[in-house]
Amino acid sequence: MVFSLAWRMTGDRGLAEELAQDVLLELDRNLHKLGSAEHVRFWLRQVTLHRVADALRRRRTNAATLGSDLWEELEERHVLIEPFELEDESPLGRRIEELLATLPEGQRAALVLRYQEDLTPEEIAVTLKSPLATVKSQLQRGLKLLRLRASQSLKEYVRGA
Repeated sequence: MVFSLAWRMTGDRGLAEELAQDVLLELDRNLHKLGSAEHVRFWLRQVTLHRVADALRRRRTNAATLGSDLWEELEERHVLIEPFELEDESPLGRRIEELLATLPEGQRAALVLRYQEDLTPEEIAVTLKSPLATVKSQLQRGLKLLRLRASQSLKEYVRGA
């Protein structure tokens, strides 16, 4: 769960592995404070999303300080968005993962928690420490943007197109 969340949020397998390792080490240090399996799952989601946000913020900060030309070159060479790879995943699934990686961070987090982790909007609001209305808005806007981008880039999967 931790690795999957980190990978879907960052689009970078290496960074996701590093974040997952950090989160699990943090869990080891804090396990005595967590009372139940539910609490551990909640804690893992929350810490993972915080670590991802920090990593993405650092990436944006580094991009600004390095200058856009140099950063674009580094991005092309080292930090390309990778689709979440599953052995049995279809080409359509990989394309949808690529589209998901292009969404703004808040929308992507809400969608991943809703449809990957199967959390309710209320649970997402608690996990993200956001108002319920904000979560619902992010879900709605994220789905709308995902549909729009899918209609533009996945035409071969639409019947009658």
